Amino acid sequence: MSGHGGGGGGDPHHEDFQLKDTNPLLGEQWPKGAGGPARPVGGGGGGLAGWLGVDKSSSTYDLVEQMFFLYVRVVKAKDLPPNPITGAPMDPYVEVRLGNYKGTTRHYDRRANPEWDQVFAFSKSRVQSNVLEVFLKDREMLGRDDYAGKVTFDLAEVPTRVPPDSPLAPQWYRLEDRRGEGGKVRGELMLAVWIGTQADEAFPEAWHSDAAAVRGEGIASVRSKAYVSPKLWYLRVNVIEAQDVQPQQARGRAPEVFVKAQLGNQILKTSVVPAPTLNPRWNEDLVFVVAEPFEEQLVLMVEDRVSPGKDDLLGRVTLPLTLFEKRLDHRPFVQSRWFDLEKFGVGAAIEGETRRELRFASRVHVRACLEGAYHVMDESTMYISDTRPTARQLWKPPVGVLEVGILGASGLPPMKTRDGRGATDAYCVAKYGQKWVRTRTMIGNSSPAWNEQYTWEVFDPCTVITIGVFDNCHLGNGNGGNGHGGGAPPTRDARIGKIRIRLSTLETDRVYTHAYPLIALQKSGVKKMGELRLAVRFTCLSLVNMLHLYTQPLLPRMHYLHPFTVTQLDALRYQAMGIVAARLGRAEPPLRREVVEYMLDVESHMWSMRRSKANFFRAVSLFSGVAAGARWFNDVCQWKNVATTALVHVLLLILVWYPELILPTVFLYMFLIGLWNYRRRPRHPPHMDTKMSWAEAVHPDELDEEFDTFPTSRQQDVVYMRYDRLRSVAGRIQTVVGDMATQGERLQSLLSWRDPRATCLFVVFCLLAAVVLYVTPFRVVALVAGLYVLRHPRFRSRLPAVPSNFFRRLPSRADSML
Repeated sequence: MSGHGGGGGGDPHHEDFQLKDTNPLLGEQWPKGAGGPARPVGGGGGGLAGWLGVDKSSSTYDLVEQMFFLYVRVVKAKDLPPNPITGAPMDPYVEVRLGNYKGTTRHYDRRANPEWDQVFAFSKSRVQSNVLEVFLKDREMLGRDDYAGKVTFDLAEVPTRVPPDSPLAPQWYRLEDRRGEGGKVRGELMLAVWIGTQADEAFPEAWHSDAAAVRGEGIASVRSKAYVSPKLWYLRVNVIEAQDVQPQQARGRAPEVFVKAQLGNQILKTSVVPAPTLNPRWNEDLVFVVAEPFEEQLVLMVEDRVSPGKDDLLGRVTLPLTLFEKRLDHRPFVQSRWFDLEKFGVGAAIEGETRRELRFASRVHVRACLEGAYHVMDESTMYISDTRPTARQLWKPPVGVLEVGILGASGLPPMKTRDGRGATDAYCVAKYGQKWVRTRTMIGNSSPAWNEQYTWEVFDPCTVITIGVFDNCHLGNGNGGNGHGGGAPPTRDARIGKIRIRLSTLETDRVYTHAYPLIALQKSGVKKMGELRLAVRFTCLSLVNMLHLYTQPLLPRMHYLHPFTVTQLDALRYQAMGIVAARLGRAEPPLRREVVEYMLDVESHMWSMRRSKANFFRAVSLFSGVAAGARWFNDVCQWKNVATTALVHVLLLILVWYPELILPTVFLYMFLIGLWNYRRRPRHPPHMDTKMSWAEAVHPDELDEEFDTFPTSRQQDVVYMRYDRLRSVAGRIQTVVGDMATQGERLQSLLSWRDPRATCLFVVFCLLAAVVLYVTPFRVVALVAGLYVLRHPRFRSRLPAVPSNFFRRLPSRADSML
């Protein structure tokens, strides 16, 4: 399998999954700046010199390679002639043509003074002509459009716009006749033509020549866009009590009442009150996730548990979220309110005619508020990109700026079939904090060059930016493909790969230019799906504030003053991810659900044999240093290296005679170790490790199990086999956990008199040890203990030591296990 292969077999060990240094031309063409949106800074030469790459500009786009485009802004037309055949006003539209590329504006029915205000961009790398032609056409009903006139431009005369110059002012141009002999015809076009780069303000909304084949609604999906996540709140509903609850059936019995609260697709219930009362009391909190603007309403339903499988609705009330106040701190007091319930069922129908005579009805007592002091989790805590609370009043100033230049990708595999050949229409999505960005889609290109730069404010350096690459399957007009020979495009954008960069691992004010391998775990194994080239810079705004953050909790203080349970956090995170995906999916163009879920790791909670193995060996590796130290000390005690053992004896004597040097020696040793490790400090940001993830050595059946649906869709015999395997793995895990619990219970039993003889021996030993330590100088005790531990092997016994024998004989609670 090749280094950039994405499909098919091959030995994954031959893949190159390492980070690579790149050397893009960033500083030669772009001066160093702050990054961010383009703002022209000076004048520039015009004509063909600028088009050919002679850079006389100064720009803030300093983390990307410069790309030149010919921009054509078609604003409007006036005084257009009527249709020569019908005499009616024409149906005008404009066609912009440069060589083999042409773009068209929308057309208007029977309008003599149309306005379009559309921008066309032609890439320098694909230009095949020195003449730009702008045609005004009349859309004919019979399918043959007629020329009404044209305007031509020589590219050598086109000016170059250099930000932060103001946008080039459009001008009126008289239309030439269709023969191009210089004769003028009736009508004028307002146009602006200039040469610029991707730093131009017109770039994001422009029609691009490399996407000329895209039509219809697909045009919007190929443009770069920035999105903002909806503002999320936690809605805390404290259901206190209900009053005068009457059952619908069996009027003589006391109802078993509970409250069900529904907000959109979120449903929570209180516990059932089994006591025989018509005024049940719960005092329970129900927590929901809501997003601004508040489009949904809270529905509280009081229900009666008639039988284990049947609940009767006794009444309900619908409450708009604007009724509830926003709490910005941990104040316990929020005003509670009573709400009357609307009756349902037979009782409501009977009382319908006499409703005006009723003076009192069932009601529910609720205290509810919108929590603004929490950070609403919509992503995994391990890869969190934002820790700010919901309320903007509680935000602190930023401590840094993150700038990312998305340069391009290489070696992307074909993701679908178009015209009998493999094709990839790749775009990139980056997510940090509340801001999402999406690059333009590069049509039919396995090595796309985006060269787009984006900026984020950083409020905490201990956060992660996630960048993913996807294949656009919503281009329309057959530009998609289902990977099986064309046809209707698939309904989901395909995942190519993603990377994560933890900001705290970056040095400040340093530009990191690397090619990141795009690694995907598929049913056939781990695959390299190409490489993504980035330029990343983290700039510090306040070093004091940044260092102060390392002493503060990661999340807002409300998470520690009034924490949620682990189960609550998982459920709330899942709801928050669904809300974010739904809201971003309604943008134009939409950031689709499959993209948002992949970026937010919506499936990270699913169990995996591979991930379980990886986490187990991660835990084992943590104790490797301790084990190595224990082996070294055992070699010292066994006198395997006489010189080392002699040095340890000297160190023991010094520390015994001067015990005040123990702590300074320990800290000095750690200081020296830190200085020594500085020479071997990591020079690259950490990247996904296929070996540590056990992606290279995973069994095919374990991979198939990881990609299985939930609930499972496999046959019974496969599920039986996997269940037995899971039982064997879980059995080993429970054995290890049980052994750890046994050792802890043995420590507790030393003084618990569970074994009276053992406790008596230990108590007597403690008394004798106290007396000996009292009358014997500490130095003598330490020296004797050290010399005893370091004694020569000829004075050692092969049998276990007395303390070990005594400890192993102590009882534990394992005897009480069934």
